[in-house]
Amino acid sequence: MPTTQPRRIALAYSGGLDTSVIIPWLLDNHPGCEVLAVVGDVGQDRSELVGIEEKALASGAVCCEIADLREQFLEEFAFPMAISGAVYEGRYLLGTSIARPIIARAQVEFARRHGCDALAHGCTGKGNDQVRFESTFSALAPDLQVIAPWRTWEIRSREDALDYLAARNIPCAASREKIWSRDENIWHISHEGGALEDPWNRPPDEVWTRTVHPADAPDTPGHVVLTFEKGMPVAIDGTRLGAIDLLTALNEMGGAHGVGRIDIVENRLVGMKSRGCYETPGGTILMEALRGLEELVLDRTTLRLREKIAHDFTDLVYDGRWWTPAREAMQAAFASIAKKLDGDVEVTLFKGTATTTRRRSPHSLYSEDFATFGADEVYDQAHAEGFIRLYSLPSRIAAMKAMAVGDDPLALTSAVEGAVEGVVS
Repeated sequence: MPTTQPRRIALAYSGGLDTSVIIPWLLDNHPGCEVLAVVGDVGQDRSELVGIEEKALASGAVCCEIADLREQFLEEFAFPMAISGAVYEGRYLLGTSIARPIIARAQVEFARRHGCDALAHGCTGKGNDQVRFESTFSALAPDLQVIAPWRTWEIRSREDALDYLAARNIPCAASREKIWSRDENIWHISHEGGALEDPWNRPPDEVWTRTVHPADAPDTPGHVVLTFEKGMPVAIDGTRLGAIDLLTALNEMGGAHGVGRIDIVENRLVGMKSRGCYETPGGTILMEALRGLEELVLDRTTLRLREKIAHDFTDLVYDGRWWTPAREAMQAAFASIAKKLDGDVEVTLFKGTATTTRRRSPHSLYSEDFATFGADEVYDQAHAEGFIRLYSLPSRIAAMKAMAVGDDPLALTSAVEGAVEGVVS
């Protein structure tokens, strides 16, 4: 890795306290360098972007650009991830994880355009994001130096950071108390810190920002029909929408019905556990609809294959290994499986739940004629006898061999069950 004094540093900038401090810190610790700030707009609260360029310049940056990544983020990252069925540790829809590779890619592209020889980020040394950013840097710009101030500087608290800015007469609107640590994009918002650091504390009501409490949601269910083409959502209730408008609408619908909340203690990649409250209202509706469409279209073997690959894909996204041949291969498999995921799915929203209630597809493998208990043209129920004899043949052979030496298969089964009970007790 290069260790020469950097000349121009491209900083992933959010406008928060940490990255506001990083700009003067880089100037202090790398004399003569220039800091250029790039903001990845992935659909965070629009108020966070107001005046952000001026804030960066006031902190010492020579320029600041906002990269509108929202459409790319959904079409290239979030929606394909939804097709895969990736869910971390059974509940987390990977909202922060999936945003990092596109933000880091935009930072590299910015650095190349402006002739930068170093990249900097504000990720802490305890979190997953440092891995995600730097893995992207390694894959896309291995020649650029990486600077991670949180791993080297002496700043250890919010008060330290504010004092650092005050000593340099750099204005900052941040207060000395920050209740929550939040990360937001159009797919989700995460909340950590404060009262949540004790897993025995219930989440305070003020934690949640995108969803109403399920108890306060409407007493009448809501219904939304999603239309898919090759697994990609293209319309709501028959109206075709672009990716941004579509997910924004789903977020509003889901939020109004309290859909998409989770309170989770997860295993971080770096080895420690963390507790967070996440809200993903639109993504929860979208993924529920996709699973409903899969049930109709995919045969059992193909569905099981998708589920098996999804487990590895989930870890790959969470661990920051997006820019790898493994991701490309898995995503190609998901795209192939999704070729026939065309159709309409109705999802019913009620008191925090999103449930598929109707689905239809031109590629449906379901047929009432075949599933009925009545007579049909393609399935003779008498044929099931031969199938069952072949399907259970290994068990039949084992039982016959036991009986040939005088053993009772039923007694052997009872003995095994008794041994299991002994181990459990």
